[in-house]
Amino acid sequence: MYQRKSPRLGALLLALTLAGAAGAALAVTKNKTPGGLARYGVAVYSDLCLQKDSGEIGGQRVTLHRFAEADTVIYEFTAGSLSWPIVANDVNLDDATGAFDFTIAGADNEERTIVGKFSRDGKTLTLEGDYCGGNVRMPMKLSRITDFGRPLKNCTPCPASKQAPEEPAAPSQPAAPPGNAEMPVA
Repeated sequence: MYQRKSPRLGALLLALTLAGAAGAALAVTKNKTPGGLARYGVAVYSDLCLQKDSGEIGGQRVTLHRFAEADTVIYEFTAGSLSWPIVANDVNLDDATGAFDFTIAGADNEERTIVGKFSRDGKTLTLEGDYCGGNVRMPMKLSRITDFGRPLKNCTPCPASKQAPEEPAAPSQPAAPPGNAEMPVA
């Protein structure tokens, strides 16, 4: 025997389907952060480049692993050649502001904290400090890598350092009158 479905049941099914779709869309947007970083997954940021004169690699690479339990970082840098990967301790990432820091053990086993900030879209990581030192400041901007097969670019040389302005000479004292060794009193 054939039974006809009521119009109410069809409307109820349609409402439940739409509510489920809206819930799924909300769950997807909750996993996205305002800083452009996905809440889960792996992101690699690098400014590795080739030194034009020597052909050596320069720069650094930060690999961010985002898990439900915690974020982890693998840090690599160059000092003539690419270092062994260093697993960082105490990784902190503020999803709302993009503020980021982690701690690594240096060659002398002394801890060093590296501080940076992600761009709003998550495509760059700017680390505090500078490459060039001295009077010229050049930020350390690491780009998010998506093409792991691309060749390295040539390193950008540091701009010529600006000479510090010379100190103005001390105001000259009036000369003592001839034959008098003492300065005149004003």
